[in-house]
Amino acid sequence: MKAKHEDLFKSIVKAYYEDDFEKKIKKIISDSSINRDELSGLISSLCGVGIKFDENSDFVEDLKKAIKSYKIDHKVVNKIKSCSMECADMDGQTICQKSCPFDAIIIDREKNTTYISSDKCTDCGFCVDGCPNNAILDRVEFVPLINLLKGEKPVIAAVAPAICGQFGEDVTIYQLRTAFKKMGFEDMVEVAFFADMLTLKEAIEFDEHVKDKDDLMITSCCCPMWVGMLKRVYNDMVKHVSPSVSPMIASGRVIKELNPDCKVVFIGPCIAKKAEAKDKDLLGDIDFVLTFAEVKDIFEALNINPAELPGELSTDYASREGRLYARTGGVSISVNEAVTRLFPEKAKLFKAAQANGVKECKELLERAQNHEIEANFLEGMGCIGGCVGGPKAIIPREEGKERVNEFAESSNIKISLDSPQMKNILTRIGINTPEDFTKSKEGKIFDREF
Repeated sequence: MKAKHEDLFKSIVKAYYEDDFEKKIKKIISDSSINRDELSGLISSLCGVGIKFDENSDFVEDLKKAIKSYKIDHKVVNKIKSCSMECADMDGQTICQKSCPFDAIIIDREKNTTYISSDKCTDCGFCVDGCPNNAILDRVEFVPLINLLKGEKPVIAAVAPAICGQFGEDVTIYQLRTAFKKMGFEDMVEVAFFADMLTLKEAIEFDEHVKDKDDLMITSCCCPMWVGMLKRVYNDMVKHVSPSVSPMIASGRVIKELNPDCKVVFIGPCIAKKAEAKDKDLLGDIDFVLTFAEVKDIFEALNINPAELPGELSTDYASREGRLYARTGGVSISVNEAVTRLFPEKAKLFKAAQANGVKECKELLERAQNHEIEANFLEGMGCIGGCVGGPKAIIPREEGKERVNEFAESSNIKISLDSPQMKNILTRIGINTPEDFTKSKEGKIFDREF
């Protein structure tokens, strides 16, 4: 969010927590000098819903009802106002068009503006970051979540591995747990723990599917843009994709298997994760998605400073491997180590290739499509640097990578296979051997059909 939007969002959050929401919105919208259509679109998006201003209706009441009856299955990225396309280059292509990997930004020649094709758009969010006019926004899902945080059911914050260093160089994961509890969460867990589980699953799949140097496996672990590109542009390659959910989805499924009353909120650097949670085959696994940038604004609105809070310690459970998922190459390192441990005869066969950013992802998949690649394990990240380079990360990607590496290497558990906590949780959901991941009905919890 740009500065003006951030200030408005923080004022809305503060008002909602203090039960002053209706009065605040009425005051904002009452200024006769403003464009109510545009402002109502902005307010609605910042409240996670899609209400439009109507002179014959009560906007504030409609907004309140929409927040109360919030449903997860909605579009994430929306154009909230028209634009003059002043950013177009000599060829007539706008910045948002250039940023879209799926050619979903279309020019309306009659109105001399752009619009988003609902058929082509994957809600990856690259256009949100690219638009210089604040005309395109992703919906912020926090205001509807506040009702849950104030309720009786436990709500768990599941934080992405890229969180290291995002809220201060010296802020520990334990201080962040305290901060999220102050916000109203029951507890905070590292999604890296569930990445550890998927490391084992993909190692087993590698053993099953890669028998010689000509076989191929494509990881589905982390990036929704990578998965979207495979499904929409390179669908003939889908047969090589690991049938695994992402660590985010795994966290929601496992937590809810252990406690069906729980609600799970994913927190990361990625707009596309909001869309992933809304995929039809994944609906209900994750209840809300917030970005690091949004959480920063929420902390500020609620006067929560993680750096000043005492840390709440927990048992070590996430490994170095799972924490490395935050940056390009992390999945390859982790799966390679698991293959080496579980199937040492396959260790020499494992050869990974990674792609950084949309351009490299396309190049890697085209080379694989044309059989011009020697690697047999492909990892793609839509953002340069991986999740640490996500559009809603707070710190620069190089600094993010450095923080992730430091945190990962300081882990008491280096290899996921050595995590007693992981073995304990897997046993509780009925997975007792590595083979159970792919050969038992309990292992289906980590599966997804592509």
